[in-house]
Amino acid sequence: MNIQQLRYIIAVNRFRNFAKAAESCHVSQPTLSAMLQKLEEELDIRIFQRSNKSVAPTTAGAKIIQQAEKALMEVERIGEIINEDKGTIGGRFALAVGPTIAPYILPQFIKHYRELFPAVELSIQEMKANFMVESLLRGELDAGIAISDNGCEGILEIPLYTEKFMVYLAESCWRKLPVFKPENLEHENMWIMKDAQCLRDSAFSFCKARNKGNHIYEAGSITTLVHIVDANGGFTIIPEMHLPLLTEQQRKNVRPIEGNCLSQRRVSLYVKEDYIREQMLNTVTDALMEFMPKGMLSERIAKYGIRL
Repeated sequence: MNIQQLRYIIAVNRFRNFAKAAESCHVSQPTLSAMLQKLEEELDIRIFQRSNKSVAPTTAGAKIIQQAEKALMEVERIGEIINEDKGTIGGRFALAVGPTIAPYILPQFIKHYRELFPAVELSIQEMKANFMVESLLRGELDAGIAISDNGCEGILEIPLYTEKFMVYLAESCWRKLPVFKPENLEHENMWIMKDAQCLRDSAFSFCKARNKGNHIYEAGSITTLVHIVDANGGFTIIPEMHLPLLTEQQRKNVRPIEGNCLSQRRVSLYVKEDYIREQMLNTVTDALMEFMPKGMLSERIAKYGIRL
């Protein structure tokens, strides 16, 4: 048994397809199949059940794969410890970002990250928080960026930044106040984004009289909401980092929020509790600091970085 064989069975389990697993491991399919067969013969047990249509682990195989994932993770840590000690930043880094956050940070994040850390093989997936946490626990990701308070046992949550919400009004809206409070918006049409609880909660905090004429609609993205408001009137709630995506004319329709209401969202960085690549995590914050509005990033992280 060797490390490469462990990589192969993990890849086969992930893709449930020999061709895709071989491609991900940068070997030919016959090579991967031969190495897997050799391992099964050595262990005298079947790891995968194969058919013309599917590949699935046996009961014993599932246990072997789980142990292989743990073993491979520990082996990789040896190299990470050495690199950390030498101050070298390189290797693979798998990051997931929540879908309501990705449009605002990824374009600039990728640009600055590649400039700052060209030796890092960066891989980014857009992923909802619950799937992100599961992938972190399985060791498939190094880190994830999502709305705060999505942690669970075995996951470390590191507060990353806080983003304010603002009101975006239709040009036809008769309430052209300089600053808005919840009571100013009670009887307007509100448009909110589907499957984005942080925005939904913020929007609902304005509705003291939801049963008295407020109509709450759902759409798929903030950009869609803005277009709906432009065409249909009413208002919506947008995050601060959406402002650069508005036209100069649209920015005239944005108003700050004040008063005792939920008007911000907190975003965190998530890793497994036993994650040790501290220096690699700081590459994330270093790239964010290159473009995020001043004062948005956590004051502690801005001063001291991430300390595990």
